[in-house]
Amino acid sequence: MITTCNDSHSDFILLGFSDKPLLEKILFWIVLIFYCLTIAGNTLIILVSWKDPKFHIPMYFFLSNLSILDLCFTSSCVPQMLVNFWGLEKTISYIGCAIQLYVFLWLGATECVLLVVMAVDRYVAVCHPLQYTTIMQPKLCLQLAILAWGTGLIQSLIQSPTTLQLPFCSHRRVNDIVCEVPALIQVSSADTTYNELQMSIASIILLVVPLIIILSSYGAISKAVLKIKSISGQKKAFGTCTSHLLVVSLFYGTVTAVYLQPKNHYAHERGKFFTLFYTVVTPTLNPLIYTLRNKEVKGALIRLGKKTWNFQNN
Repeated sequence: MITTCNDSHSDFILLGFSDKPLLEKILFWIVLIFYCLTIAGNTLIILVSWKDPKFHIPMYFFLSNLSILDLCFTSSCVPQMLVNFWGLEKTISYIGCAIQLYVFLWLGATECVLLVVMAVDRYVAVCHPLQYTTIMQPKLCLQLAILAWGTGLIQSLIQSPTTLQLPFCSHRRVNDIVCEVPALIQVSSADTTYNELQMSIASIILLVVPLIIILSSYGAISKAVLKIKSISGQKKAFGTCTSHLLVVSLFYGTVTAVYLQPKNHYAHERGKFFTLFYTVVTPTLNPLIYTLRNKEVKGALIRLGKKTWNFQNN
């Protein structure tokens, strides 16, 4: 039975790594650098995808969606994280925590689905190249993007309210760096069995199943690549697949470790580092792995830079 508390809308305290003040100061600069790189890298991807006609294709349409997603995802939590790492005040208002939870869940779930869509797009491109333009039409691409964003929103609208309805009577010290479901469940003074079950089911649907689909897609891609007679072509294709799989595995692996972890102190302490990874590191790696290593993208960036320079000097 859920009870109510008179101070249900009081501020929360995000403890983070407050027991390691030196680590927090180091993390402040690391996170700040990664955040700047995330903004720069993803902004460039969006500009190139929209400005250069050569990149008006499904792959870069989904990549620009991923870049927008990563910009919003990191911006929903990193500024507050930086404030908490640098200062002694680590409070976040109830409204601020609620907004962060809604947005964090929405964008995190959206990325899970969007990465599946991108893997399927690569599968069609490599395994069915002759039918690629027929299958991946603009209308279908738009529908898949809406599906990803919509699924994430639905997930957030389901899980966020049930989490925020929990009573936090005993204390409001959240042992985490962001307001996310596992951390808030841990500090609740009520029976959280239903919330944990809900979180586990959502994790299976949005993490485990998508990861299986992605690995299956790249397995099929690998078989198709092996049929390529050119050794250089095989190496290039395998290099791309390996890089993509690395980022996907790191994202899904760290998120799964947080949302499927047992409810104990050790697992939660370790989970803070996993959270730091998928909120800060992965959004920085995405543009580097997916596009900035691509010669065509580098060429487009140079052309965009020249156009900007000429425009400013005219």
